[in-house]
Amino acid sequence: MSRNRAMSGTIPSMETAHQQLRDNTIIIVLGASGDLAKKKTYPALFSLYSNQYLPTGVKIVGYARTKMDRAEYHKRITSYIKNADEETVKTKLEEFKELTTYVSGGYEDDESFRNLNKTLEEIESGFQGNERNRLFYFALPPSVFIPVAQHLKATCYSKSGINRIIVEKPFGKDLESARVLLGSLKQHWGEDETFRIDHYLGKEMVKNILVLRFANIAMSAAWDKNSISNVQITFKEPFGTEGRGGYFDEFGIIRDVLQNREVLRAIPPIEREDTLLGQYVAANGKPGYLDDDTVPHNSVCPTFAATTLWIHNPRWEGVPFILKAGKALNEAKVEVRIQFKDVTQGIFKDISRNELVIRIQPQEAVYLKLNVKTPGLYTRAFPTEMDLTYKRRFADAAIPEAYESLILDALKGDHSNFVRDDELDVAWKIFTPILHWIEGKNGPAPKPVPYPYGSRGPKELDPFIQKYGYKRSSEGYTWPVTNTSLL
Repeated sequence: MSRNRAMSGTIPSMETAHQQLRDNTIIIVLGASGDLAKKKTYPALFSLYSNQYLPTGVKIVGYARTKMDRAEYHKRITSYIKNADEETVKTKLEEFKELTTYVSGGYEDDESFRNLNKTLEEIESGFQGNERNRLFYFALPPSVFIPVAQHLKATCYSKSGINRIIVEKPFGKDLESARVLLGSLKQHWGEDETFRIDHYLGKEMVKNILVLRFANIAMSAAWDKNSISNVQITFKEPFGTEGRGGYFDEFGIIRDVLQNREVLRAIPPIEREDTLLGQYVAANGKPGYLDDDTVPHNSVCPTFAATTLWIHNPRWEGVPFILKAGKALNEAKVEVRIQFKDVTQGIFKDISRNELVIRIQPQEAVYLKLNVKTPGLYTRAFPTEMDLTYKRRFADAAIPEAYESLILDALKGDHSNFVRDDELDVAWKIFTPILHWIEGKNGPAPKPVPYPYGSRGPKELDPFIQKYGYKRSSEGYTWPVTNTSLL
């Protein structure tokens, strides 16, 4: 299907004109030698290029401290591109290599950035017209965000076009550090020029929540405290820190995953009694968190957290939003599970609750669990599901990676799927008190409960979510299981 074909079902508020970068554009990837750049940024840029979504005549410049020649740079940035052995992909890869070059330099000295700017101006000397657009992608550690932003504005800022920066999370470690980071960036870059990436906001099923909620009257009528009992948002990883424990022990599961969600101003700070913390221990032939040589031997850093948010407004008052995230669990899964209240008693006995499940990964899907009559001569209610699995329903559709979607949005100047500064400030207000408690800044740090590597999490999890009204499905029901071998 042509991307220029007019489509029904558009959202006018999201179709408004932005300052889209079209011609005479350079994309500068800072931190080009790092893992994020080679695993996510460059594959996303290549996919956008292959599908003709990048600006006409675009050039890409990689910048990092690592010294490497052109061949090594090209090898590194294409090492994670899928299907690279296919002939059609090979041809596009060679084209892609020709439009990208590399500059080595530091992150905190003027001379390095003057050298980078010299390269940019040499490339731009071949452009037609006077416009010179630059998009700077920070695939960098947060420790150098501020000096890099400062030097780019002072030395590499285009005076005759549009300039934008894309900044990766984490955005600080608590409310105070986040405000320092935000304030420092805003000294040099305006909010309209700044795009803060939380890659989950670019995932297909997260973006689908808007349409699912507001484009379906059947959903809208039941989307409040009168019908919904509880909401669970789950992030499960089947692997541990795998030698990355030093970084993880500094940031923890809440900063790593839970804090980076869009939140509402009506949510108060999280209470300690609404929080369950865990740490995985050795099991099933796998080492425990404290067995990682990069982790302090007495660390009480949680690798699992369940915490409950409350939204104090007329629509959601009294509905618990339970966030769960953990490493070294039994599966890889990210989902939103909305459980509805019990049906009126009197007709049925022990009937299962309806649930709407939005599977974000793996294998994007939407399930609606409902009760139907069992086939046959008996009239009994039986739980089953209406199953919208994307790979089955939209067999010929290519679902973009989150980074593709977000880079394209930044090129378009569309902030709708990025984190604004005021959202970030409110999010940190909610999570900072509980983070300071976990880190022992307000008295003794809590000791997380142990759970075996490869399990569902701490044994205390079931009673924890049950106290907020969650009811597990009846014993005769099994939720559809994703066959990850098909991915």
